[in-house]
Amino acid sequence: MPILHLVLVTKYRRPVLTSTMLKYLGKVIANILIDWRGRLIEFGGEADHVHLLIEIHPALNISTLIYNIKSASSRRIRNRFATRIANYYWKPPFWNRAYYVGSVASVTLETIRRYVEQQNTKSRSEPTA
Repeated sequence: MPILHLVLVTKYRRPVLTSTMLKYLGKVIANILIDWRGRLIEFGGEADHVHLLIEIHPALNISTLIYNIKSASSRRIRNRFATRIANYYWKPPFWNRAYYVGSVASVTLETIRRYVEQQNTKSRSEPTA
C-alpha cells in the first residue's frame, strides 16, 4: 500500500491551531482515513500547519481523498472550536487550497516518521485553547 506525506496549511497561514485542536484533528483525520480504507501512521503539526503520514489503498484517487480530508476536518474543527476559529476566520474555508503530498519512497519510512513526530518541538509560545 502506498505511503504518503501530506502537509495541510491553515488559510492565510494563520496560527489558529492549539495543542488541543491538533489532538482533535489527529483523531478526526484518522477516522476519515479509515472510511477511505486508509490509515494514519503519524500526525504532527504546529499552529499553522499539520503533517500527516498516511497509508492509502492503491486504487484511491489522491486528490479526491485530500479534498475529503480537508472538507470533513474543516467542518468538524469549525463545529468543535467555533469561538476560537471565529477570532481568525469569518468565512468557511479553514485550510488553504494548496497542499503538499509526496510519496515516501526515496527515504525510509522511519526518517519521515521522525520528521513528523518532531513537529512543534521547538521552543516557542503556543496559543491556548
